[in-house]
Amino acid sequence: MTRAWTHWGTARHFDALRLPAHDAGTRLEGLALGRSQRGGEFALDPFDAYRAGVVTNPNVVVAGSIGAGKSTVVKMMVDRALRRGRRVVIVDPKGEYGALARCHGVTPLVIGRDGWCWPSFVEERGDYDFVSTLLASAKGTALSDVERYVLDRMWPPRDQCRARRVLADLATRLAPYLGDPANGPERALALITRRFVEGDLAGLYDGDGEPADFEDPLVVVDISHFWGTDAMSVASLSAVAAAQQLASRREPGYLVLDEAWTILADDASLRWLRGSWKLSRARGLSHVLVLHRWSDVAAVGARDSASYAQAQGLLRECETAWLFRQPPDEAAEMSSVLNLSEREKDCLTELSRGAALVRYGSARSLVQLTPDDRDFTFIDTDAAMRETRAR
Repeated sequence: MTRAWTHWGTARHFDALRLPAHDAGTRLEGLALGRSQRGGEFALDPFDAYRAGVVTNPNVVVAGSIGAGKSTVVKMMVDRALRRGRRVVIVDPKGEYGALARCHGVTPLVIGRDGWCWPSFVEERGDYDFVSTLLASAKGTALSDVERYVLDRMWPPRDQCRARRVLADLATRLAPYLGDPANGPERALALITRRFVEGDLAGLYDGDGEPADFEDPLVVVDISHFWGTDAMSVASLSAVAAAQQLASRREPGYLVLDEAWTILADDASLRWLRGSWKLSRARGLSHVLVLHRWSDVAAVGARDSASYAQAQGLLRECETAWLFRQPPDEAAEMSSVLNLSEREKDCLTELSRGAALVRYGSARSLVQLTPDDRDFTFIDTDAAMRETRAR
């Protein structure tokens, strides 16, 4: 009996069909985050991956249902980065990174209580652009042409030295219009600016003394006081100060944005994030966006809106993605955005706790997190994760 061969299959063909016989992992050195389910230890640092040509940018997205493992992997990534001499700033909207901070001998910076933020810009228009972003975010819509004209008119000339407290200086200039019965654009800007100096947003971007510095290798910016309030997106813009500080350093830095929808859902914040995203390689900055659900992006606006398309584009451009368990409808949305295969989409709904589908460049790995004794001092050690560790 003669056997007729009609097709030859190689490892490359299996990989193209998402049917790897063995997962070689990233082949990068470093402390492991877990184990590949079809291979060995799995290490992944976005800067190492970029230098090795595995990815084309160092930005990362982490998405998963509550309790699936995304907080664990972010904290493990941060700890390993710090042990390698990286710098990390975490914008913490719910006060969940205190244990990690204590493990590294630092105290979270509670903005509005322990100090205030202001970016250190090199660009000539940096302060102006940041103030415009803050005002638009607080207003909830973009500044109108007339309001921007007022801001231009009130802005000090180049040859005049401004006080370090830029918002206080601007509030003083606009103060005469607070009682304007005509309720014109000058009064509108005066009212918004006042909120930053003596209103509900006071202490975030204006205050006595010098703004907070970011000198420690790990800085946790705690904005939990504003969680669940209308000011959350404005408070999240403390990430701008963090990004500017990290960009001024020689060593690579991580900017972790937990509950990233608070920035994605705000037009002014989203515009800043897009600009920072494009400069990530030049600045040596890895943005790490943490989301519960892929549909969080829907908070940005209607599906046919420009903001929605921009937010989707940001996530699509992430060369590294840690994707934890998702319900079927969320998995379908994620599959559409990231161009996942049908098999990968189905996989997302079946992942156990602590397991992730990891996308890095064109490669994929199924990874089971393996936190060690040190990790368990700062991650959420619930029963399910203890069981994962035992396995």
